[in-house]
Amino acid sequence: MAYLNFSPLQGSPVAPPMDLAERPRTGFSALEWQVVAIAQGDRIGSLSAPGKLSVALGMIFGGQRPNPKLADPRLEALRRIAVLAWHKGYTLPLSEIRAFHAAGFTPEQYETLLASISRGRAARNQGNRHEHDLAH
Repeated sequence: MAYLNFSPLQGSPVAPPMDLAERPRTGFSALEWQVVAIAQGDRIGSLSAPGKLSVALGMIFGGQRPNPKLADPRLEALRRIAVLAWHKGYTLPLSEIRAFHAAGFTPEQYETLLASISRGRAARNQGNRHEHDLAH
């Protein structure tokens, strides 16, 4: 029978454990996922400020802008990048990607977000094709 001496390893792990704070965050909270889901229904126009005519008509006829900016700047950065990703896929303006990271999101979260939205877009497109085939 062979004998393996592990005594030099006692007291010192082979690889130091990675501190949880050092691991990059890849996921999102339930609230953040809710913002991503709501962004699916938002129009690209919700990302720009209303024009003077729109403001004037709103004052005359009442009404409100359908998708106002979120009060939390971090969640608004997430909403903006999610709206763009739902509409444009991976073709996103560098300024929005920088704003997303500046809001405290990690590159790993960016990848997670785009992968999730890509799957959602594919499923939505597959569903649209299936409905079209049933209609004919």
